Amino acid sequence: MPCLQHNASPLRPLRHLAHPREVIRQFTPNWFAATMGTGVLSLALMQIGMSNLQSLAQALWWLTIALFLLFSGLYVARWVMFFDEARQIFAHSTVSMFFGTIPMGLATILNGCLLFGIDRWGEGIVPWIEAMWWFDVGLALLCGVSIPYLMFTRQEHSIDQMTAVWLLPVVAAEVAAASGGQLAPHLVDAHSQFQVLVTSYVMWAVSLPVAFSILTILMLRMALHKLPAANMAASSWLALGPIGTGALGMLLLGADAPAIFAANGFGNLGEIAQGLGLIAGIVLWGACLWWLLTAVLITWRYMRHGMPFNLGWWGFTFPLGVYSLATLKLGAWLGLAFFQHMGLVLVVALVGLWLMVFSLTLRGAWRGELFASPCIVSLHK
Repeated sequence: MPCLQHNASPLRPLRHLAHPREVIRQFTPNWFAATMGTGVLSLALMQIGMSNLQSLAQALWWLTIALFLLFSGLYVARWVMFFDEARQIFAHSTVSMFFGTIPMGLATILNGCLLFGIDRWGEGIVPWIEAMWWFDVGLALLCGVSIPYLMFTRQEHSIDQMTAVWLLPVVAAEVAAASGGQLAPHLVDAHSQFQVLVTSYVMWAVSLPVAFSILTILMLRMALHKLPAANMAASSWLALGPIGTGALGMLLLGADAPAIFAANGFGNLGEIAQGLGLIAGIVLWGACLWWLLTAVLITWRYMRHGMPFNLGWWGFTFPLGVYSLATLKLGAWLGLAFFQHMGLVLVVALVGLWLMVFSLTLRGAWRGELFASPCIVSLHK
């Protein structure tokens, strides 16, 4: 277990850890939430349409890749070096949920490859992106099924301890679906486009109904047992994730549905899919607005009583990011200034939150405060 070094220099890195090796031993998937938040900010800045932000957006995409590779290396090292402790995560009722952040972080990188990579390396990278997307689909489906199964069979849960973190493993499939909507039009083969589109619709359906089931239970839990502890304050924003991604996914899938369905012999079915995508996008955007306003009120209440910083604060970023993307996409489809202006406001708020959380994460990582695995704590109790 990590121990505090009281006599250590305040400038020494990792001074809250007994040994630098503890970085690996205490590493958990929670860190991949930073790749989600950074990646979605990169995508959101590109959607604003300001040319002077493109270089910044691309730099954030490269940072996302670097973080994802670093975190992947650290987590693989933990399984190799501390296998017995690492596998305790499957029995932990909270940390195991963060497995879903891995495919979601990867999805933001793949979306960035479509935005930045094709211009840099040409269309030749599209088959590689497609292969990685199928891998992401499999990983998201694995998380979305296996983690709930562990909840049902191995883990200990109670309604009063429930938080929106339950959403993380199931939302990964929905994020993969939205990515598929962006990938499909870049594929040359019409049959491949059709496969990706249909798979994306299936992944969307795998995720959203389950997410709404969890949100229903969450509302009951908060009505009966009030808000979670302050260390889970940011979890109230996670509800924006599945609804905002659901809206964005339907808009992206519907955008190219007419051409893809028609090219595969389904006539006007694509027009229906496009219309349903727009209506579903608007309806889900409205549902997400309720959760956004509620999350703001809840956060304001937490702020008045104190909110300790932890990696969970990255939950402020990705959900707000996908809602921003859905808002900007609606603005582009409908041509309504309201959505365009609100999308800009949301992105500005996202930038502010990202800067705050990223700086606090850097400070906590330098000191070693953020490297603490609850699985090990519970194991040694």
